[in-house]
Amino acid sequence: MSETRRPSLADQVYDQLLAKILEEEYPVHSRLPAEEVLAQTFGVSRPIVRAALSRLRDDGIVQSRRGSGSYVMRRPDRQLISFVPLESVSDVQRCYEFRIDVEGAAAAWAARRRDDEDLAAMDRAYRELERTYQQNALGVDADQKLHLSIARASKNPLFASVLESLSEQIAYGVKLSRSLTLLDTPVRQEVVLAEHRAVLEAIRLKQPEVAQATMRHHITAAKDRMFVGTHDT
Repeated sequence: MSETRRPSLADQVYDQLLAKILEEEYPVHSRLPAEEVLAQTFGVSRPIVRAALSRLRDDGIVQSRRGSGSYVMRRPDRQLISFVPLESVSDVQRCYEFRIDVEGAAAAWAARRRDDEDLAAMDRAYRELERTYQQNALGVDADQKLHLSIARASKNPLFASVLESLSEQIAYGVKLSRSLTLLDTPVRQEVVLAEHRAVLEAIRLKQPEVAQATMRHHITAAKDRMFVGTHDT
């Protein structure tokens, strides 16, 4: 993914700070160096550092305390970088952020417009995804089929076209998320399946607001699960 776009300076600082947190150069509970120090360390301006810190806050990895600075709240599992080059994490995160809005809207329209054929297609896709989970397989294709069936049920071809055009990037993120899930307890797999079921049930019941909220929750949770690790307590 990173081959298609040169990472911005903020992306590069984000990646380097994340690496230092993963390697516990900045342990959980510790305070990060001041913005001015970080700017000098990385050879960038303070606004670039602020942008990188803002994204780390959004990911729940650091927390800013007024008058005190930024503190490490969570250290992602080192397995994260065994599945994806660290410099690609920024791209994966951005893809998930985009999907939250687009697929949330698609689910809402699907709840308004779905027909029996759409429901049957979504059920088939869900059963296929469930089988891959039972087999402890990655199930990337099955996951994409399910999300695409929801987009098609919106009856707006632009939603499906967007997902199809981003299929490679989406697959990259799903593979990472799924790989980490396979390393976790079986409960995590059931949580992911339950999130999908909640979206489908809202669409089945023609509840657009609920469908949008549950889809947004699912993709946000998938994004956040990539950063499961040691937390502040």
